[in-house]
Amino acid sequence: MARKDKEHYSAKHPGASVKKEVAELLKKKKVDGAMTCPLAFQAAGELNLSPAEIGQALDILEIPLSKCQLGLFGYSPVSRIIQPAESVAEDLEASIRAALIDGRLPCAEIFRIAGEFKLAKIRVSGACEKLKIKISACQLGAF
Repeated sequence: MARKDKEHYSAKHPGASVKKEVAELLKKKKVDGAMTCPLAFQAAGELNLSPAEIGQALDILEIPLSKCQLGLFGYSPVSRIIQPAESVAEDLEASIRAALIDGRLPCAEIFRIAGEFKLAKIRVSGACEKLKIKISACQLGAF
């Protein structure tokens, strides 16, 4: 992942630190020098921390995120793998539109909607692409 802000993530959290047991687990879960989104959520569950707390710990440890479950970033050789859905069912569109905040759909709402409709998260983000709806508020703090 070639990013201009690579290895400057900790600057977002001046003075913050990471507990030893959190750092150890996150370092063990790294894959090719990065933490995948699914593994970050798994770590949050194992450590009884919020995704935001895990995201902050990853920033402080300068561990980049990869393989966003919504397909928005962290894939190689292209960063984004999200594709617009061919069509969007009326009930799915209604649920998406009802969850918008300032015209954008928060990441957490995609997870919720995906669970409600029993869809892969990337399918819901693909529906957003089709509907020209931007996704906001990554639960791990990536965007």
